[in-house]
Amino acid sequence: MALEFKKTTVIASDLLGVEDAEILLEWLIKHPRGRINLSACTHLHAANLQVLMAAKPKVSAWPRDGVLADWLRAALTP
Repeated sequence: MALEFKKTTVIASDLLGVEDAEILLEWLIKHPRGRINLSACTHLHAANLQVLMAAKPKVSAWPRDGVLADWLRAALTP
């Protein structure tokens, strides 16, 4: 699984597939102040982007991949 859940943070690693979106959404609903660490994320399915755009969690770490980080910052930062 590409998601690891801690007390207040979810850590995304490698590829976040479409099957991860519902799990991510459920966790973010249960943890409205939860954070997401994307540092090890290399790709994410558009369904996960939609979850992040809707839930608006605090991003504790952006992806190490500069292109992905820039793309996500543009989509998720007001």
